[in-house]
Amino acid sequence: MVKIFLNGCCGRMGKAIANLCVNNPEYKIVAGGDIVENPSYDFPVYTNLNDCTEDFDAIIDFSNAKAVPSVLEFALNRKKPFVCCTTALSDETIASIQTASETIAVFKSANMSLGINMMVELCKKATKILYPEFDIEIVEAHHNRKLDAPSGTAIMIADGIKQEISDDVEYVYDRHSVNKARSKNEIGISAIRGGNIVGEHSAMFISDEEILTISHSAQTRDVFAKGALTAAKFMAGKNNGYYTMSDVIAQYIEE
Repeated sequence: MVKIFLNGCCGRMGKAIANLCVNNPEYKIVAGGDIVENPSYDFPVYTNLNDCTEDFDAIIDFSNAKAVPSVLEFALNRKKPFVCCTTALSDETIASIQTASETIAVFKSANMSLGINMMVELCKKATKILYPEFDIEIVEAHHNRKLDAPSGTAIMIADGIKQEISDDVEYVYDRHSVNKARSKNEIGISAIRGGNIVGEHSAMFISDEEILTISHSAQTRDVFAKGALTAAKFMAGKNNGYYTMSDVIAQYIEE
């Protein structure tokens, strides 16, 4: 059983993770952290992380960007693996996480879904075979309350594709202001916002004769919660190092 400290436990994703752990013998949330207390949980919720006295195997953080530095400090003080699921982090915070990986095990992914990370791996393989004959375009869609565009996941997909291209690659986010033909070394990234879309991502590989589309659709937010728990299980017992969902997928491929 993996014992978890869940930071951001009172938020939407925190509640999803907590619900998945109920009656699940593989995981147990022994304590949580949040800016508000939640007496409905059967584990203690701390507004000050340093007040936590429970032992645990890993920290899952699904809070907000401003809270991450203090959670990282908590992980360093307790010398515990840190699974950071929070997005929109500053360059300074990302650098701090990378530095912390020299002391503790840290896990970071722009998207915690196993499926979306598998999509990235498939896109990388497709790029090796199809580029530069095929143009590459990425389209993402999310609910109308999402603040950032394009999504961090769309950038993650583009970055994965870029790794397989030796040319200098340009990300193009908006074509309406540029009156010129598309360059071969462009990756177009488009965003759609509307309704309650959980998350839709498609990568299109387009030639004059055919189109290959690799896509992923998140039906519920539980996919991200399950991914976070899978990451915590993967990280439990690790002492230090920087890990991503690619490392989790690799263990299944190696098997």
